[in-house]
Amino acid sequence: MMIGMDAHEELIELAERYWDSVLEASPSTATLLGDRRFDDRIEDLSEAAEQRHLGTLRGLLAEAEALDADRLAAADRVTRSLLRAELESAVDYLSWRPVELASDQMTGVHAELLTVAPQLNAPAPTDALALVQRFEQFGTLIDQAVQRFRAGLAAGRTPARLAIERSLDQLDGYLAGDPAADPFANFPGPADWDGEQHWRATLSELVREVIRPAFGRYRTALADELLPAARPDDRAGLCWLGADGEDIYQRQLRRHTTVADLTADAIHDLGLAELDSLRAEYAEVGARLFGITEQAEIFARLRQDDTLRYADEQQILTDAERWLAAATAAMPQWFGRLPQESCTIVPVPDFLASAVPAAYYFPPASDGSRPGVYFVNQHEPTSRNRYESAAVAFHEAIPGHHLQLTIANELGHLPRFQRQSFANTAFVEGWALYTERLADEMGLYPDDLARIGMLAADSWRSCRLVVDTGLHAKGWSRQQAVDFMIAHAPVAIPEIRVEVDRYIAMPGQAVAYKVGQLEIRRQRRLVTERLGDRFDVKAFHDTVLSSGSLSLPVLRELAATLV
Repeated sequence: MMIGMDAHEELIELAERYWDSVLEASPSTATLLGDRRFDDRIEDLSEAAEQRHLGTLRGLLAEAEALDADRLAAADRVTRSLLRAELESAVDYLSWRPVELASDQMTGVHAELLTVAPQLNAPAPTDALALVQRFEQFGTLIDQAVQRFRAGLAAGRTPARLAIERSLDQLDGYLAGDPAADPFANFPGPADWDGEQHWRATLSELVREVIRPAFGRYRTALADELLPAARPDDRAGLCWLGADGEDIYQRQLRRHTTVADLTADAIHDLGLAELDSLRAEYAEVGARLFGITEQAEIFARLRQDDTLRYADEQQILTDAERWLAAATAAMPQWFGRLPQESCTIVPVPDFLASAVPAAYYFPPASDGSRPGVYFVNQHEPTSRNRYESAAVAFHEAIPGHHLQLTIANELGHLPRFQRQSFANTAFVEGWALYTERLADEMGLYPDDLARIGMLAADSWRSCRLVVDTGLHAKGWSRQQAVDFMIAHAPVAIPEIRVEVDRYIAMPGQAVAYKVGQLEIRRQRRLVTERLGDRFDVKAFHDTVLSSGSLSLPVLRELAATLV
């Protein structure tokens, strides 16, 4: 115990030290969140830095475990539970040296840098000059990453070939772009700054002399060293790495589901059961929409009818804007607390579009310098299904990610880690998936075509439970995974391939969506059964969203307070 502090103060001080340690170890994350203290730094990917950070986390975990929960108020007990769980997860994660396999198209060092680049801004001259210092260290970061990949290869940690191929596509797309339009040189700078011209020139020089050459060296290493050693498509999952891969996968399942004892077999079986339960809904909606009830026939119609596809890029953007406006208008009837920050819709950058999903979301910066951004993928629009766009928008924007993450960010009375952390995948993604069904209750789907898109999205997430575990625990080939999804989810086949490759690149992450959704639905059902006519959906939603990002065990505790 720290002298002079009461239990609450001790807990908050510990939570703040934890979050400072996270941001100091990940300066790019700090910048993205609007914390400018580390703008002049870049990530240190060396093994020595990793071990130092791991030691810090272990020390903080010991302090969290030593805190006496009986001395804390109810809200503080929630914070302590979340802090302990997050520290345990972080220690478990870093202990398997994840950077050694971070060469893929989703979590790879290059992918994260290129994804964050369009989100950069520099509101003040000090921020602008600090980011110049960061970019000067770009080559060191990239070279450290390559060294860690080599260490992984030496330990038998070979990447999946398809992940390296997609990474090479991303790098080629970036390097082929016009340097004058490079995202690292063209992000917003300070308003009315007389130093902007010189600053822009410096950024352009760094792009030419440091950043692009570093990415070029990185590309060479991936092509010449990792690609020849990579696992083929019929051995894409972690289980093909032997005991080390099996251990990594179990750690990833714990990390993303936030449930310690959920096995790969149980997740696999859950997915099969969920897919089976959807058949009756498809029959009902398919009968009204197409006059057919057989699931295979419905899927064939959805895939073969070209009128169900977009005609051009603008239609995709127009629909996204339409769904966002409708959801925003309906929010007050279902939520007591509403986000103050708006959501902006932006196209996915061209150099990323071919290798990333149909949409993704970035929450607003805590300093107000950047709004929440819903990224919409317009790549090859004639291959993208119109009927999926509503469910995707409700998931990524409102009432999904933008609502939950922005409300969390605006809970100023909570420690920063509860407001800003991305650690609890099952809750964050489970909430967004829960809201796809909630949107139907809210009357947001205008017709059965949009509603069948909701079912398609549910099938897709249920397939993830089967496919992710199939790949990483049961030894499925990439083609087995693709074939299973084609048979069980009416998603466009090119998108299925992108999705399967995502599951290969991010083991365990994709199962969290459905696991989280089912737990939120279960807790709502339990509260409804116990309260009967006294059930208040606004109160339920506000309680679930009142403590920031949650682990599923803490979600259960909070829901129990309503009865």
